[in-house]
Amino acid sequence: MYDFYLDKTLLPVSPSKLELKITNQNKTMNLINEHEVNVLKSPGLTEISFDFLLPQVQYPFARYSDGFHPADYYLDILEKLKTSQTSFQFIVSRSTPNRKGLYGTNLTVSIEDYTISEDAEQGFDITVSIKLKQYRPYSTKTCNVSLPSSIGGKPTANVNSQRNNSNSPSSGGAQSYTVVKGDCLWNIAKRFYGNGSLYPKIYNANRDKIQNPNLIYPGQVLVIPA
Repeated sequence: MYDFYLDKTLLPVSPSKLELKITNQNKTMNLINEHEVNVLKSPGLTEISFDFLLPQVQYPFARYSDGFHPADYYLDILEKLKTSQTSFQFIVSRSTPNRKGLYGTNLTVSIEDYTISEDAEQGFDITVSIKLKQYRPYSTKTCNVSLPSSIGGKPTANVNSQRNNSNSPSSGGAQSYTVVKGDCLWNIAKRFYGNGSLYPKIYNANRDKIQNPNLIYPGQVLVIPA
């Protein structure tokens, strides 16, 4: 037996089919040597879809937690869940015919959309196709950073300004760039020239420091030719 709950409302007729799509956010990227890598990221939001029947008359196979309600009662609940801009619980309770409990589903979700269908072959009954999406609570965080008024006898603002300027593109002649963690020549060329394929220009200007264009290290100071 399957019991489906939207918020605290038990659906009178359990859907015959349920689909839960477990998503991820992994990203495939191409490296400078044309190899592909898969960057693993946090799991995505689960997507849920199913169809369910809303009877207009009381059938012996339908179940009601507080007595019979016609279809419009449940349609009003769906509309409130959709327009209230709040999340709610989607619960599926599974058990065998002898009421032995199986695994359950309990997700905080929101309604993405639903479709109401009426078919003459079903009489006055209504079918609803619904799509739900998992909801994760979130909030903004405030970070307070305290800096000393001076570093090495110089005002902090000046030090930060020098640090930012040393790694910023300029419209003048050759300049220097200090490699940071995660850098590669392709990205540096894209930053200074707007085109990553121009990385050999930087490599050729720094052959005394770079043995392999695919290997650069944080702290290296490179010459960026104009």
